[in-house]
Parts: sequence; structure tokens; C-alpha cells
Amino acid sequence: MNPRLLLIDDDVRLTDMVGDYLRRNGYLVDAAGSLASGREQLKSTAYDALLLDLMLPDGDGLDLTRELRADSRLRRLPLLMLTARGEPMDRIVGLELGADDYLPKPFEPRELLARVKALLRRAAPEPQADDVLAFGRLEIDLGARHARLDGKPCDLTGHQFELLVVLAAIYGLSRWTLKPDTTAIFPFLVLINLVVWVGYALWIPLIFWLGRRFPFERRGWKRAAAVHV
Repeated sequence: MNPRLLLIDDDVRLTDMVGDYLRRNGYLVDAAGSLASGREQLKSTAYDALLLDLMLPDGDGLDLTRELRADSRLRRLPLLMLTARGEPMDRIVGLELGADDYLPKPFEPRELLARVKALLRRAAPEPQADDVLAFGRLEIDLGARHARLDGKPCDLTGHQFELLVVLAAIYGLSRWTLKPDTTAIFPFLVLINLVVWVGYALWIPLIFWLGRRFPFERRGWKRAAAVHV
């Protein structure tokens, strides 16, 4: 879904130009020419970021910034200030009140676009690649401890999942993604079951040995008890 932005600025020419430029680059843009109109749109619509002018006909954009940062629903809304106030103190006050970025007018549209992209990246960081390993059609989610093939969950026990992760590493796991040597989970499952059966084969002799040893120990205990009596 394309990010939705709200632009609050009373400069109609600038609003049209910025809105058209951002829309051409894949954003949905709503515009408001006053603080009152902006407040109403913020109440009725969920936005991914706010572009806010400081000098508006019905108030100062800093007042709206204070309101947003005091609102539990909107306090994390990414906010980029657009203003003709270029003095360092104006920027400092805006940032201290809660603005995430500050762009003085006039500005280059490409710089605005770059700042909006950076703003949205910081607000919604991508999931850690370490947590989800991609292997062609196979995905291994280390955090949730499950695997998916073609988007469908694979029915694996806890031991099978751990073996799958180990075998994936053997098959050429890099830090971020698995090399697409194959596109199916079948080879992994074959190896998992092979390892399980080899484990059984190693445990069976040990179990027989313990079974032979424990009865002897019990007989020894009985003889020792009889002598004591």
C-alpha cells in the first residue's frame, strides 16, 4: 500500500506542486490550507507522515506540533516541517518540540522526496533479515520458529525445525540470505529424517547395554542386603 501523507500549507501553488511531485513518485497526498482543516483530517484519516508549514493563517504550526506529541494516537506520527523560517533557533525549537526533520523554503523537490523516504524508513524499520531466512520458495522464521514453503506453514516438530536450521547453514547460509541451491524443502526433510534415524541407531545399542547392566546391579544390591541381614 502506498504511504499516505498530509500536507498542511496555505501556499496553494506550492501545495499543488509538491502534491503532484509526490504523487508521481507513488505517494497518496492530502492537502489542508489551515490548522483547523488539518486537525479535522488528522482525526478522520490515518496518515504515514505529516508535512507541516509553521506559518499558517489560523495559527502557528508549532502549536499543532505540541498537540500531536501530547496525543497518544498521533505522538509517533513522523513530522517534517516546511517553513520559510530559516534561522537556526527556529529549527532548534521545532526539533525540540517533536519535529522529526526540518526543511527550509525554498527547497528542491528531490530533497523533499529524499527526506520523506528517510522519514518513513526511520518510522517503520524493515524486519531484521537475520530473523527470516529466505531460500527460494522456503522461508525459515527464526523468531517464530516455523518454516513456510510457498507461503504455507510446514508441519515440523521442534527438533526437526532445529535440524532444518543447521542443515540450511550447511547448504550455504550467508549472514543475510540462503543461497538458492534448491527451491523445495524435500531435500531438507530427507536429511532431517536421516539424522533422526542415525540418532536412533546410535541410541539403541546404548539402551541394550544399560538394560543388561542395571539388572546385574539390582542383583548385587539384593545379595548385599541379604548378607547384611
